[in-house]
Amino acid sequence: MDKREFNLGEVRIADDRLRRIGMIVPASNTNAEPDCLMLMPQGVTLHVTRSGGYDVEAIPDSNEMRRFARQALDQQLQLLLDARVELIAYACTSATLADGPGFDQAFCDDITAKSGLPAVTTAGALVEAIGALGASRVAFTSPYVPRLVEESIDFIERCGIEVVNQASFERALSSLEQNALTPGDAYRMGMQADHPQAQAVVISCTDFRALEAVPALEMTLGKPVVTSNSALMYACLRRLEVDVGKIEAGGYLFTRRN
Repeated sequence: MDKREFNLGEVRIADDRLRRIGMIVPASNTNAEPDCLMLMPQGVTLHVTRSGGYDVEAIPDSNEMRRFARQALDQQLQLLLDARVELIAYACTSATLADGPGFDQAFCDDITAKSGLPAVTTAGALVEAIGALGASRVAFTSPYVPRLVEESIDFIERCGIEVVNQASFERALSSLEQNALTPGDAYRMGMQADHPQAQAVVISCTDFRALEAVPALEMTLGKPVVTSNSALMYACLRRLEVDVGKIEAGGYLFTRRN
């Protein structure tokens, strides 16, 4: 990565803030940003705008996710374009998981057509990250309702990856309740989801505070663990051709040596 320098009196400062990621997150989501910042290497900055129009106290089911994914994003895209970002990251996994890989690709294509920038969805990034790990069989967990879990598994399997086991919460959670889950919850669900045949464990939902559980889970299970936010940042940084090998917070996805 090229660096510029500028002077402040006698002090020379390296200007290495040269790459900008633009991100769209659901309005109530407060976990995607801190997770992604934990995965941000020097020289890359994150610029975020929000998309709302949903009841945060309601259960986000399949129909709600489909409606949310079809909301106009023109204003959000323009705000990010004003920040001169280089790519657009859509940080809501279930919004495009619910409708399958074809919809997910069309969703990215629409963002690119409107913005002129490459686009990455978290759903697509999950598949990309699993592929980067060389895994063909995974275990899956999320705070989604049962129907949305089924659609998520269908999405992953239609991309050529077998889901050998899944673990779900005992009751349906609202957006705010998903937001309030802890790394301890993520660790517990990752352990429940694991299966001897699984080559990796996937923890889905950008508002599930799961990233901090990755090191402990990987140490206990002896296999890679991918979260929505780690997958999203991995996909974004790959497109920017930024070295990800020293980002320890992301676990084996980032620190493995090929």
